[in-house]
Amino acid sequence: MARSQSGGGDVRKYRTLFISDIHLGSKGCQAELLLDFLRYHEAETIYLVGDIIDGWRLKKNWYWPQSHNDVVQKILRQGRKGARIVYLPGNHDEFLREYLGTHFGGVEVTDSIIHETAAGKKLLVIHGDQFDVVVRHARWLAFLGDWAYVTTLAANTWVNRFRRRLGLTYWSLSAWAKLKVKNAVSFIGQFETALASEAKRRGADGVVCGHIHHPVIRDMLGVEYINTGDWVESCSAVAENEKGELILIKWTKMRRSEDVMELSPSSVRAA
Repeated sequence: MARSQSGGGDVRKYRTLFISDIHLGSKGCQAELLLDFLRYHEAETIYLVGDIIDGWRLKKNWYWPQSHNDVVQKILRQGRKGARIVYLPGNHDEFLREYLGTHFGGVEVTDSIIHETAAGKKLLVIHGDQFDVVVRHARWLAFLGDWAYVTTLAANTWVNRFRRRLGLTYWSLSAWAKLKVKNAVSFIGQFETALASEAKRRGADGVVCGHIHHPVIRDMLGVEYINTGDWVESCSAVAENEKGELILIKWTKMRRSEDVMELSPSSVRAA
């Protein structure tokens, strides 16, 4: 991992960055934290692993503050500086699936891709909604669940305004509630198993996905399962260093506080 000085900050340069579920266009998007993350992280290749834009929310109520536009410009700027940018649409930005195989503004659009790490491992990169039974076969239920989720995020906004006044880091009420509900925990396990199985079927050594907003790196069914998390609840991304190691990064407070978590591959698996 190389480091360089940029604007007085310590920029970390990785081989690859995997970012998903930003949900630009939704009020739950933590755009300011993501912008802060992007100020200190660059990569040769950036995979945008779906749900970058929240088309579901934008159809119902247009919401696009300057910070969301700044995120787009910040990512495109890395492309202009030489980074390869690959966009893998998810269910919330599924309108982009009409453009699979094309390039726009220097961004490649594809449904899935095999990424080879510096260590020679082959990783299937895919958003993952294709393996969500609710999204595929009961879209009305998915939209209902999305409404309940947005309601929880609204409450989450007020909770975190109070926490900021106390000088505390970002905390997700929705993530906490999700992990307390037995059915949600069961769904996460089924989703992870399905994605690991798909990686094995395609002859890959692992899979990188998003969709369920549950960041983790672990071994499953003999392959490596990597979920990047999101920028609504977890404020997390996955980076590959020059050795081919995958690192889960959680960015829940602005860098000026020096209070962020970068979890090593070993500590992530032990979690």
